[in-house]
Amino acid sequence: MRAFTSGLLHRHDDSTPIFSHRNTVTHGLLRADVLAHAERFAAVGIGDGSTVAVQVPPSFSHLEAVLALWTLGAQVISIDHRLRLSEAHALHALTRPQFLVHPSGEVAQGFQERYGLVVSPVDGAPASSAHRLVQFSSGSTGRSKVIGRSTSSLVDEVARFEACEGVPRSGERLLLLNSPAHSFGLIGGLLHSLAAGVHLVFAASPAATDVQRQARAFEVDFVTGLPFHFDLLASSPDRSALGSARGAFAGGELMPQEVASRFLAEYGFPVGECFGTTETGALTMAVSGTVRPSVGPLMPGITARVRDGLVEVALPETPYLSSDDPSRYSGGWFRTGDRGEFTPSGELRLLGRADSLVVVRGNKVDLTEVEHVLRGHPLVTEAVALGPSEIRAYVGTSSSALTADALTEWCTERLAEFKLPQHIHVMDTLPRTPTGKIVRSMEPLHASYLQAHSAGNNGAK
Repeated sequence: MRAFTSGLLHRHDDSTPIFSHRNTVTHGLLRADVLAHAERFAAVGIGDGSTVAVQVPPSFSHLEAVLALWTLGAQVISIDHRLRLSEAHALHALTRPQFLVHPSGEVAQGFQERYGLVVSPVDGAPASSAHRLVQFSSGSTGRSKVIGRSTSSLVDEVARFEACEGVPRSGERLLLLNSPAHSFGLIGGLLHSLAAGVHLVFAASPAATDVQRQARAFEVDFVTGLPFHFDLLASSPDRSALGSARGAFAGGELMPQEVASRFLAEYGFPVGECFGTTETGALTMAVSGTVRPSVGPLMPGITARVRDGLVEVALPETPYLSSDDPSRYSGGWFRTGDRGEFTPSGELRLLGRADSLVVVRGNKVDLTEVEHVLRGHPLVTEAVALGPSEIRAYVGTSSSALTADALTEWCTERLAEFKLPQHIHVMDTLPRTPTGKIVRSMEPLHASYLQAHSAGNNGAK
């Protein structure tokens, strides 16, 4: 990873811009900033094989810190800056980093250009594998899976983006709304842009006015984001703000046809699709926009199949680092958890998730994690969390003293804001099927709750 990162940082001349927010950072300034970070990190003992958890909000500082760590040969453990302290500690326990990189002061709302960064040594262990990027995905037990990306997998993914037709090219301006702390924003955004000479532009917030202001100010050529971002833009249209843009695509989650249609009607060009997973990276690309639920053809270098109705991807090794993770990898194939089929023309059509993953305001949430936190309360005996667009929880308890407000406070201390249940319903017991399984369908669950509530059992939020 050291050689790959160095190659990306030295591919373009000093005056070529790479980042812009209020100010612009060129490739020359970026190289100087990365070198300064690397020297500081090395001075505290970070080097080849060091494990470093990075929990920094979206900023130039975050991007430069990651690149500096890679130039030293460190393993970067990427942690969402929005996670509560207990959530971050749970990820630290899984990965045992030797160092933590975090902001020195209060975290501001939205994108910031600079943060002062603190490097804190902790009691951890050096990397036990050659993976240089570690990320997380929630598992069925409520415990996050640890996902490792090797240098070769990252190199291959950047090459896939470079080989795709229609993606941003050298000299073009890309308004990146995806978080660079997550897989698509980091690899499809930062690393591809470094390789291709693309000029990244960041908005102060996902609000339509902030996005439109930046798009107009920098005359952007391309926009990438989550469906959540395109929904906001379509709901507050300003066609002139994106008058310079030649295209857009959603990456990180699937774009609903309704949102894509409204965006096309308001702005005059379609939103394409990039589909992938944290474990595999980007898999398909349809920049021009296709008839959904197709997500387009496979990217160059990807081998995939549909077996038993589920999409599987060929990988040379398991993406999971913990031996006790309930792996979806077997015999050289990774089972994505997405139901799908291939069209006669070779495009992949996705037909929905086979697991508990839902999307809340543009953020992926595994409902089993929410259930795990609820069941951790000493007065909770059972819990069910349901989606899809907002989280509603039904909880069984052995105590009449337990209230929905108390559970909301419990969850707020242990879950990021976007994972919090919007409604919590407390009951003596949850309804079960004839075979003894807890009912997981909204209608009978809520009917049972209303019946219990009308009889005077517990409150609801």
